Amino acid sequence: MASIAAHKSAWLLVVVLVLAVWLTVKGEPRITSTLVVCVGFLSFFFISIIQLTEPSPLPSSFQLTWTSEYKINGQKLRGFAKNESGEKLYVVYTFATEQEKTYYETTPITGFTYRVQGELVPPNPPAHIYAFSMQDYLVSKGASGTFEVSSWTFVSEEKSIRSFLAKQRFQLKKHIEETFPPSLSAEAQALLIGLQDNVDEELQRAYQKLGITHLFAISGLHVALVSWLFFEGLLRIGVRKEMATIVLLIILPVYGFIAGGAPSVWRAVSVVEFVMLMRYVKWRVPIDDALAISFIGFVLLEPGVIFQIGFQLSYLATASLVYSGVIFKQVKSWFMQSFLLTFVCQLLVYPLLLHHFYEISISSLLVNIVFVPLFSFVILPVNIVLLVVTFASMPIAKLLFLVYEPLRVWLTEAILYLQALPLQLWAPGKPVIWLVCVAFISVLLGFYLLEERRYGRFAIVLLVPIFCIHFAPQFYNETRLTFLNVGQGDCTVIELPFRRAVYVVDAGGVLRFDQEAWKASNSSYEVGKQIVVPFLKGKGIRDIDIFIVTHADADHVEGAEEVLEEIRIREIHVTPGTLDKPVMNDLLSEAAKQRVLVKEKMQGTGWQLGEMSFHYLWPQDVDYEGNDDSIVLYMQQASFRALLTGDLEENGEQQLIKLYDRQLANMTLLKAGHHGSKTSSIEPFVELLKPELTIFSAGINNRYRHPHDGVVERFTSRDLPTLTTGTDGTIEVRIRGDSWSIHKEKDLVP
Repeated sequence: MASIAAHKSAWLLVVVLVLAVWLTVKGEPRITSTLVVCVGFLSFFFISIIQLTEPSPLPSSFQLTWTSEYKINGQKLRGFAKNESGEKLYVVYTFATEQEKTYYETTPITGFTYRVQGELVPPNPPAHIYAFSMQDYLVSKGASGTFEVSSWTFVSEEKSIRSFLAKQRFQLKKHIEETFPPSLSAEAQALLIGLQDNVDEELQRAYQKLGITHLFAISGLHVALVSWLFFEGLLRIGVRKEMATIVLLIILPVYGFIAGGAPSVWRAVSVVEFVMLMRYVKWRVPIDDALAISFIGFVLLEPGVIFQIGFQLSYLATASLVYSGVIFKQVKSWFMQSFLLTFVCQLLVYPLLLHHFYEISISSLLVNIVFVPLFSFVILPVNIVLLVVTFASMPIAKLLFLVYEPLRVWLTEAILYLQALPLQLWAPGKPVIWLVCVAFISVLLGFYLLEERRYGRFAIVLLVPIFCIHFAPQFYNETRLTFLNVGQGDCTVIELPFRRAVYVVDAGGVLRFDQEAWKASNSSYEVGKQIVVPFLKGKGIRDIDIFIVTHADADHVEGAEEVLEEIRIREIHVTPGTLDKPVMNDLLSEAAKQRVLVKEKMQGTGWQLGEMSFHYLWPQDVDYEGNDDSIVLYMQQASFRALLTGDLEENGEQQLIKLYDRQLANMTLLKAGHHGSKTSSIEPFVELLKPELTIFSAGINNRYRHPHDGVVERFTSRDLPTLTTGTDGTIEVRIRGDSWSIHKEKDLVP
């Protein structure tokens, strides 16, 4: 709490005082309460003054030493490095040639020191409140900023245990790539050295849906298994128990580093090390005390780690198991004990999972009963054995792979089949923070009732917050139009009161240009998956009634397929003549797979739901000729009137004026055509509509310089306000009766 208070607000120290009062009420000695308060406040001042002091300005040229946390993706080398004063920076370097990239791909640079020149750049703000935040990521890693290198010169190579172990891990990674079959290599790297970069994205999503992602993160079970194997191995070859303990104490941190040093790894290593050291000096320490000491030590060493999701889940899940012994003893069968083990762990972390990911796997309660022992006692040991054999004899290793690979491929196919079954996920959205706290309290109270065998009350205490979380997104009596910041593209989400219907207009996308193969990113940026889907899930939107594709341009339709893969869509509307366009292929293929109805729509179609009415004003014919055949959607609620014009340009706007003339006058809101291009929002169109608010959907610093200065001037010269998603972020307009309001990114609290 002291670390969170130091990062967020000193007022959070009130929680420390409440804890001290609670301990006193429970009858704990006063010295305990006093120590809690003293340690809490001292930690706060230590973190605030020592750890979080404002870094000094960077000189024009200085030295950086690379840590082991770095990645190469496409033309970029990204990762963490430290300057001479120990300040950590997130460094970005762009390779000039393919040869330079090849060198860094084949050379471990941990401990390499460079003299660099460049600039400290502010991290890009998140696209919306549910999207990835680079600033939060830097805080969690203890980094003070992002540094873009313009030039550098190699200075020296650090000679240390850390750099030596990093080289061994790098060589181990290369060895696995060279000796394991391609279908097994990524899994072996994940299980043995904690490297998940090469795991197939489709397979990763399957693991997420089944709730078994944690099996591919090296955790306490891995550490315990490796410790046991190593310790027993030493005893079998005649090493004395005391000496074996000392050797294990030395080996465990080495394994922790080679295994990637994730929070779950260091948590397990530190707890085992501490308990063994205390036993070595004849001092028995309870496992919960060791866990608490490990937690405090980590936070004091790196305060930002408290914000890492892996750190939070690791300690919380472990605590759930440590304190649930009474519950586990209530059953005798291994099946029920396995179920309770998974159930207790999932139950305690579910509010945290919803807070971070907006969804949790329902099937994980049953799937983990099978997959936890399968991965822990079969697949992990098999991978360890295979790794050892590849060093000892490749012919024997190839023979073993010949037997194991088909079995493992079959298991992967079974996993992909299981994840495709319906009702895998509960996706209620991101609960407000007070509801998360209520959920945590209900779980803790539920555990007490479970220990007391009061199963009826346990169910009530648990289900009430769950129902509140599930239905909370529907408790609002207003229409909401959200213009998502999807970069250089369009995406508008329309929610009717009480979530009676949800309509999405376009889903963004990226205009991709040909480039040399070595510059291509390993995993392409996908707007639908990384921007639109997190927003919809964060809002608790599980179904889309109508998805509207205004026209067949990549920056409007490319993300649609990714949305359809994750969110159920009842109906898709497209502009006539676009079904045979190549850019539509992925969406139409996925729609056919899911049996989603696709309809061509044009002028004259309309519908009404509640107070809100919708009408398609354009196109007028079935001959698709590009931007000017975009679907134009008109919507009205009481006196509020909005016009969404896709990529409509000059000719299309002139046709709208001829067809509707004064019907379009004095519009409340206009989503300007073609991102504010100089070929759209012509003078007569702006003069007729005179919208009270105009929104340009355009990326920040885009190559087209949208919205065009001349176009913006047409609105501002008439005192007509405008907003741009690239600079203003995601924009939400809320309509209630005859009144409406604008909410920018900073106002949108989940």
